[in-house]
Amino acid sequence: MGQKVNPISFRLQVHKNWSSRWFANKRDFSKWLAEDIKMRELIEAKFASRPTINQIEIERSANQVTITIHTAKAGVVIGRGGAGVQDLKKQLEKISSLPVRINIEEVKRPEIAAKLVAENIARQMERRINFRRATKMAAQNAMNAGAKGIRIEVSGRLNNAEMARREKVIEGSVPLHTLRADIDFHSARANAPGVGIIGVKVWIYKGERSDA
Repeated sequence: MGQKVNPISFRLQVHKNWSSRWFANKRDFSKWLAEDIKMRELIEAKFASRPTINQIEIERSANQVTITIHTAKAGVVIGRGGAGVQDLKKQLEKISSLPVRINIEEVKRPEIAAKLVAENIARQMERRINFRRATKMAAQNAMNAGAKGIRIEVSGRLNNAEMARREKVIEGSVPLHTLRADIDFHSARANAPGVGIIGVKVWIYKGERSDA
């Protein structure tokens, strides 16, 4: 029986970090956790039409919540004259029990961000683009952008087949068992018309970390 673990949680406290960073007592824990989930869902839903959000980090201090949004297209999130951020801040403060501060950080190389790659493949498959073309193109772009290795798996009723199957594309090396290896991972879902849900998993190896 396969023993599978998320490559990011496997490397926590080695060189990865939690996406939510705060400490709470028993009374506040469940409330703050629910707030975090709702805020993440709101941000993801707001920019769901095209994959631009790579990571959302939430930090809580005594008097405010700091949300850092890592995005491939900062202009889309900020909006004209900062109107997009102000509107987002108002919506988030309706959920949060503390004032919200938003930081926007641009992702320099979206081709090697696993979440953006997985969601981009999923969106292409929803538009009925051939899965082999979508995965091979994403793998080639990642290698050209400086990735040491990439592994992409898609599973479901591929190309309208009667029976579900799993296909994978591997370029370079992806050492999942090496803790000092900097591996980014994400899974996405494509709601393909006529065939149901197709799962997409992406592992991207960016090289070994010297600080691990």
